Amino acid sequence: MELAAGYPPATRDDWHAMALAVLGKSGLDFEALTSRTYDGLTLQPLYDAADLPGTPRPPLGARGWDVRQRHSVADPEAVLADLENGVTSLWLAVGPDTIPAAALPRVLKDVYLDLAPVVLDAGPLAEQAAEVLLGLAAERQGPVRGNLGASLASVAPRVVAALARRCAQGYPELRAVVVDATPYHDMGGSDAQELGCSLALGVAHLRTLTGAGLSVEEAFGQLEFRYAASADQFATIAKLRAARVVWARVAEVCGGPARQAQHAVTSAAMMTARDPWVNMLRTTLACFGAGVGGADAVTVRPFDAAVREPDAFGRRIARNTHALLMEESGAARVADPAGGSWYVERRTAELAEAAWAWFQEIEAAGGLPDGAGKLVAGRIAEVRARREADIAHRRLPITGVSEFPNLEEKPLPGGAPSRSGRYSEPFEELRDLADAQPERPTVFLATIGPVAAHTARAAFAANLFQAGGLATESAGPGVDAERIATAFAVSGARVACLCSSDKLYPEHAEAVAAALKRAGARRVWLAGKGEYEHVDGRVFAGCDALAVLRTTFDDLEVAR
Repeated sequence: MELAAGYPPATRDDWHAMALAVLGKSGLDFEALTSRTYDGLTLQPLYDAADLPGTPRPPLGARGWDVRQRHSVADPEAVLADLENGVTSLWLAVGPDTIPAAALPRVLKDVYLDLAPVVLDAGPLAEQAAEVLLGLAAERQGPVRGNLGASLASVAPRVVAALARRCAQGYPELRAVVVDATPYHDMGGSDAQELGCSLALGVAHLRTLTGAGLSVEEAFGQLEFRYAASADQFATIAKLRAARVVWARVAEVCGGPARQAQHAVTSAAMMTARDPWVNMLRTTLACFGAGVGGADAVTVRPFDAAVREPDAFGRRIARNTHALLMEESGAARVADPAGGSWYVERRTAELAEAAWAWFQEIEAAGGLPDGAGKLVAGRIAEVRARREADIAHRRLPITGVSEFPNLEEKPLPGGAPSRSGRYSEPFEELRDLADAQPERPTVFLATIGPVAAHTARAAFAANLFQAGGLATESAGPGVDAERIATAFAVSGARVACLCSSDKLYPEHAEAVAAALKRAGARRVWLAGKGEYEHVDGRVFAGCDALAVLRTTFDDLEVAR
């Protein structure tokens, strides 16, 4: 017996009509149910089979992923602990401030290079680091797997070509080139911008390698692409799928193999220094999206990576995130789990189209890494500005930072927050400033009326001010303006915020605000709607929270 027997067939038009009927009661239209990405793609509230794209996508097999842990300290014991507890490949940062190239043999002394792939990240020192790794492989007289990490973004074309030739001719399981798109993400770029830039860089490497004598197939085989995975799991899934679609199109034009090797790294920009424990949740979502999206290798940044060099606990949680998803949840046991989803397939197709258009624009401007650099920087800056505005207005909330902060939180020991363009930095800078004061600056909440009338807006205002590290003190229930003003004076605060209901404001807001001004208030905010005498400004859902906080810091004479 069919569950739907006896019911008329439902169509999207039927649902649309019913949704409009409900929205109309609140004065809204259908646009209220849609949202737009930073690439301008419209996300609909409902999808059906008609949304499936007609173009085929590269197949995705059922498998797990390579658990790739990053290390930037020459600590062979930490490396070995990772490999003995679930990590399957290493990503080593090499440089004067990280692992010296000369220290690689010591770091890898107990690592079987034929079993555990090693990926180098040496920037301008790629040639030096590669020589050390290849020398170590020759000394052990065995194969080596991984990637030398060369890139036109950091070394000369001759170096990239020479390393690629050596890998192609003598190291069948070793690649030479990483096409790293994560810097574009970290700069604030959108998903399509990240993908389009990766295509431009990838094509630039193909030109260099084939120009140096490698065959098209050999050149394609030397490339591995690196993308950022964010806590928006569907965006991550669609981005990695779209990356394979557009790279397959490049391969079709060039006559190369369609498969793209992908390394997904949980976003550095989304990590927070405040309430860093929430980073465990962010990276779990990102890892899930990367794995379901089909990444060959996934790196989970430890939860404390924005504050300090990750410790053993941070690394253990990072690698166990993979184990939880692959072994306990079974995410790696399902063949292409997102395949066939009307929403994911449509979003993938639209993102691929946007990325391809951006790639063509970059190529027309001279390509990457140099020719179109100014164009790319300008476009990414535009998206970054829009994202920053959303964060400031808390349309893009950051849990534990811009929303639900914990003023009693103790910073993690052993380091200082990185200032590298993370989304949470503007709020965290204010928190740091407030924490540095001899006494925590306070905003007085002038609560008007009974508890039921002021609680909602008092909680909202407290959450907003605490996002900047400001303490709040409440007047308690009541409507007597002089009593509220006296409580304000006793608190020692210099800024107040009226908190009550729209019903009580017309009767009491002006009197309370006037009393607060007489008691010495330099600024009086009002939580909610309405314009009243003696009220200097309003705080409300969607207001510029950073502007409110910075103004309040000025009123409290907290030096910035």
